[in-house]
Formats: sequence, structure tokens, C-alpha cells
Amino acid sequence: MAMRLKQAGSDDFVILERAADLGGTWRDNTYPGCQCDVESNLYSYSFAPSPTWSRTYAPQAEIWDYLRVCAEKFELGKHLRYQHEVHSATWDDAAGRWRIETSRGPFTADVLVAAVGPLSEPSLPSIPGLNEFPGPHFHSAAWDHSVDLTGKRVAVVGTGASAIQLVPRIQPNVAQLYLFQRTPPWVLPHRDRAVRGIARAFYRAVPGWQRLVRSFVYWSRELFVIPFMKPSPNSVPERLARRHLERQVADPELRALLTPRYAIGCKRILISNDYYPAIQQPNVELITDDIREVRGRSIVTAGGREREVDVIILATGFRVTEMPFARRVTGRLGRCLADQWSGSPAAYRGMAVAGFPNFFLLLGPNTGLGHTSVLVMVEAQLRYVMGCLRHLERSGMAVIEVRREAQEAFNADVQSRLRDTVWNAGGCRSWYLDPTGRNTTIWPGMTWPYVRLLRRFDPVAYQLSRRPA
Repeated sequence: MAMRLKQAGSDDFVILERAADLGGTWRDNTYPGCQCDVESNLYSYSFAPSPTWSRTYAPQAEIWDYLRVCAEKFELGKHLRYQHEVHSATWDDAAGRWRIETSRGPFTADVLVAAVGPLSEPSLPSIPGLNEFPGPHFHSAAWDHSVDLTGKRVAVVGTGASAIQLVPRIQPNVAQLYLFQRTPPWVLPHRDRAVRGIARAFYRAVPGWQRLVRSFVYWSRELFVIPFMKPSPNSVPERLARRHLERQVADPELRALLTPRYAIGCKRILISNDYYPAIQQPNVELITDDIREVRGRSIVTAGGREREVDVIILATGFRVTEMPFARRVTGRLGRCLADQWSGSPAAYRGMAVAGFPNFFLLLGPNTGLGHTSVLVMVEAQLRYVMGCLRHLERSGMAVIEVRREAQEAFNADVQSRLRDTVWNAGGCRSWYLDPTGRNTTIWPGMTWPYVRLLRRFDPVAYQLSRRPA
């Protein structure tokens, strides 16, 4: 958002960041093996390409560095306010502005854009006795690098995207690794490789070639989503995943434990070449029993068996559908955003919420993806917000708010389109679903219709007014 504002010649904005540095999820997630699961050329801004990626799928450190390079290139330093955690953002109807309270003082804003990201608040499981565990225990998104895992008995709770990256990295060094699995993931082969120096040089010399590669990756991934529009037990992706599992896991009993009982795509599809080999090593035990409690230094499972461990790592994902920041945002008539959503977030085009004027979300409800880069959605949203700001300026108005009927019609259409997709009818309970059972995370299909939808701002869906005198 800030980069687009700078491109438009605007300097009148601040970026409130609760941490001491920029980077979001790529700053926080520093666990061993952390890497993007979307190709680097697509997991980057189209208006700020990088010819320096070292691998097809960039590691965490490179992505974080890329974001810092972008901030420097667009001169965002003077706009960044680090260690400014937002405690509350309240719409002042009398002034027609937002009043924002932070850990370092108040701010006033004409427009508020929430770019907090869906992977910003770790999901911590409620395990009795966990907080009394005498050894180190931490979430994968808050990796404790002071803890040496060498020769330790380590428990990893969860088998999602973080776990399949970190398990192969720590397995060779630990004495024993207990991997607690609630639901097995579908895993596809990882087509990663080093980007040769000659390719990077060619990207620098011929930028158009990198754009062409990006376009090829984008449309390949758009086609990949087609099988997920309708659940099928014999889809091409599922056949590929089954073949990958059969090739890497010979033991039929272990293979049965690792075979999902839901359609591929219902949960996020993972990619790895070394996860299955790692969990077949002699020092790894896959445990599918539920965890009952942590008792002293032992993890006790539902059957009563105890396993003594030195370190507990929680690879348990994030609070995606809860959107904790919503408790801090208050709109018209003192209405809290979390209360309005009542556990089931909804927004017009995933960005604007009725009753919350001059407020926009990036990667809001139903704009998440399971098949391609979220930056495709983000760039479309940036274009839309900029169009809204231009319209507001040209109209001479100061306050803009989406019409409730427009928001309701949009979300009814999204939910209707999601009904028969694998994300809703795939036979699993995923983090795509909110506490009410509605899918408020995923966009229902290809991204190009959404990009086209947001190409132009649609003033008919909004009501405008002047700032109170």
C-alpha cells in the first residue's frame, strides 16, 4: 500500500508496525527450513521484480531481505513507525476521522488500511499442563534460537506447512523426535532448484523475460485450481500426491497413517521431497493419538501413554478466521468490528465493511488462496483502494462507506460459489472454516475474475458524504 501511495506522489501517510522491524510473517518465522511454497517470481510484486532469487522457491531470509530492499527503494523509512502497536482504532463520527491509540501515542487518520496479514497471530493449542512444562516450549513462528536441539528429545505438535519444513531440518540432530499428527496432509513433490547465475544475469539484462516467466507460472497455477472447484476422489492432483506417498513410503501401515481421508485441497496442499523420508528415520515416531495433557516432562496421549521430552515445538498454525485485530477496531455507533462479525468475518470484495467508513482491509475475508500467490490478490486490492482514494478526492467528499446491501449481495454470491468446492465439501475441518462453519477464508476459484472485478472502483456500491463542519 505504501509503495503504491509513493508511486502516486503521496507522502501524507504513516505505517504503524508493532515490531522493531518490517517483514511480517517473513520476519517472524525463522524456524529451520522456512521457505515460500509459491515460486519466487510470482511471490513478489509485479512492479518490483527481483532478478536475484537464488532458488525457484525462495527461503525466508531472501524474502525478508526483498521486502527491506523494496522499502528502501520506495523510501518508506520516514513513514515507518516501529514498535507502535495499535491498541485501538475508533471512528470519530463528529470529526469524520479515525482516532488511533498506539503503544507510543495517538494518531489521527482520514483513511485507515488494515494490512495486518492473516498469518500474524499464532494459534496456541489448549493443552492442560503445557504452561507448566519445565523445558523450552515455543511456537514455530516464535522460534527460540537459543535452544540447542542437538541430542534432545523433541516433540513437534502439528503436521502442517511449518512442520513439514522444519521436521527434516531438525531430525538429523535430535536424539528422538515425536511427531504428533491430528490429520495427515496431502503432500506433492517439491519442484525446487537453484537459479543459475546465467539465469539471474538474463533476468537483469532482459526484464521482459522475467515477466514472461512470471506470467507462465501464474497461468499454470490458475489451471491447477480447476480440479478443486468440484471434489473428486480421482483428481489429477490427488493421483500425483498418492503416487508421491507410495514412492517414498514403503511400509503399508505407516502409509495408511499418512494417507488423508479427505479430498486433496480441502486443507492446504503441502510440498516436500524430504518430509516422508525424515519421518521414517529410526529416531522419529509418528503419533496419531490425541494429546491429553502435559504432565511434568511427559506428554500424555489419550491412551495414557507417556513420552518424556526435553523440548516442545508447536507447529499449530495461526488464528486466521478469528482476526484478533478486529477487537481493536470500532466503527459507527461504537460498534466493535469483532462484535459485528460475531465469529464469521464478512466484507465487500474482502475489503470494505458496512458501518466502518474510510476503512479497508488487505487480504480480508474470502480473499485467501490455496493454489497461488496471495500477492496477486494484494495487488488487485491496492489498485482498488487507490481508485477509491482518487474518487474521494475528485468528488470533494471526505467520507466513504460501503452499502450494506452491496456487502451482503457480494458475500451471498461468494458463499454460493464455495458451496460445492473442495474447500467446503472436501470432507475435512480446516482453518479455512470459521467457528460457525462458514468458509470465510478462501476465494472460490481462479484469481483472474477477482483481479478483473477490482480493476475499477465501483462508486455505486458506496455512499459518500462530506466531513462534518
